[in-house]
Amino acid sequence: MRYAGRGLMSLFAVGVIGVTGIGWYGETSLNDGFQHSQVIPKEDQSLDGDINMLLIGLDTRKDLNGNDLPKNILDQLHAGDGTEGGYNANSLILVHIPKDLKKIVAFSIPRDDYVQAVGIPGYDHIKIKEAYGLKKFYAEEKLKAQGVTDKIDIERQGREAGRASIVQAVKTLTGVPINRFAEISLVGFYDLADALGGVDVCLNHAVDDSYFSGAVFPAGPQHLDAANALSFVRQRHGLENGDLDRTHRQQAFLTSVAKQIKDSGTLTNIGKLRALMDAAHRDVVLSDGWDLSDFITTLGRAKSPAVEFRTLPVLRYDNVDGQDVNIIDPAAIKKEVRAAFGIEQPTAAAAPKVTPTSTLDVVNATGTSGMAAKVSKSLGGKGFPVGDVSNATYSDGTSTMLYFGTGADTDAQALADMLGGNVTPAASSNVSAGHIKLVLGTDFEIPETLDPAAASSTTTATTSKSAVATTTADTPNNGKPVTTTIGGSIPCVN
Repeated sequence: MRYAGRGLMSLFAVGVIGVTGIGWYGETSLNDGFQHSQVIPKEDQSLDGDINMLLIGLDTRKDLNGNDLPKNILDQLHAGDGTEGGYNANSLILVHIPKDLKKIVAFSIPRDDYVQAVGIPGYDHIKIKEAYGLKKFYAEEKLKAQGVTDKIDIERQGREAGRASIVQAVKTLTGVPINRFAEISLVGFYDLADALGGVDVCLNHAVDDSYFSGAVFPAGPQHLDAANALSFVRQRHGLENGDLDRTHRQQAFLTSVAKQIKDSGTLTNIGKLRALMDAAHRDVVLSDGWDLSDFITTLGRAKSPAVEFRTLPVLRYDNVDGQDVNIIDPAAIKKEVRAAFGIEQPTAAAAPKVTPTSTLDVVNATGTSGMAAKVSKSLGGKGFPVGDVSNATYSDGTSTMLYFGTGADTDAQALADMLGGNVTPAASSNVSAGHIKLVLGTDFEIPETLDPAAASSTTTATTSKSAVATTTADTPNNGKPVTTTIGGSIPCVN
């Protein structure tokens, strides 16, 4: 118990995963009872002592075996009759815990960010929250076609495919490796808050969202029971910044749970500890190879490290194929996340290691006339067979993307390396076999290895354009970073 006065454990371990201080009692079951996922490849499991942890909140009304939740639980969730929600990853938080434990950084990822789809047949772009459910559906249909009939087996394999898909989507977006993963369902938020006897929150303004989330709260600090705590983290209608404010709610919820555990005596009450662990075992899935005892012991050696919450920036809101989406700048996001995690920016390769054989088609979505022709010529000089050069259509989007057809994966990766690692190649059925399609978006910057003069002018133009965007009145407000400590004060949010 000698670490009990020191911060005890990560805000995220106690907040989302539901892991408690039971390890300090000498219990041997801390790692037992969880369902585990093999979503993290072995080569990513060790990052020289650092931890990059992806936490997802899954908006499903099913249990881990795909069964409907009991009606009395659904009534408490205020989330419909069980047919709503699908398998969207509506809460996405990427956490960096450095081995020196000096400062923990957590990025909330807005669920409607419009991102490149990786490995999802029929899709080039999706909302990032959809990466889980779409891949799950595809994997399950494939299993059924192979003759698999066991519903629980289909559900578990489908979810595993979904987990791999959401991890890949976040890696592609942020450009950083992920070596820990935790999934909690909608009911898990409820069970966690219920095991703690509710949570404290603080609102800047009174809210009334009785029709959708059930959130009806006055302004100021207040204590919420489990059902209302879930409404608090789910509300997005009627908020000043919509889903961006919801990410701040999730951050406040985590801070409150950590404080509640620290202040309520949970760590010295075996009954409360067991209730919390029971909830975690029911609702949480952890990546394989994650030793929680070692994790908590390591964090226990820290003296309440600072925790900085950030929300990934959104350039603007748009509507694509009838869906409201967040338009983002993937290159800028990669730079911000890598800098915050202390990861060096990759350098652009001067030329492909092996002479490419895939035909390169270049599409211009930059708004700068002649950019596609210039890039096509530069890459042609590096050995890429020159293909079509064209202006983008609406379906191409405005972000830099790299797609490849059958047989062109190696050349596509070589091209990604030449572009500085800020774009991830993705297979596409819409690209002909032996072809690569490079979409130059408004975020595109020509590496100096391709064209020093163009790189300089493009960087200047991009910087100027970004400066204008950040001062526009209707630019989405992702909020300033919030710094707290484990078990620290609870921030007031919209």
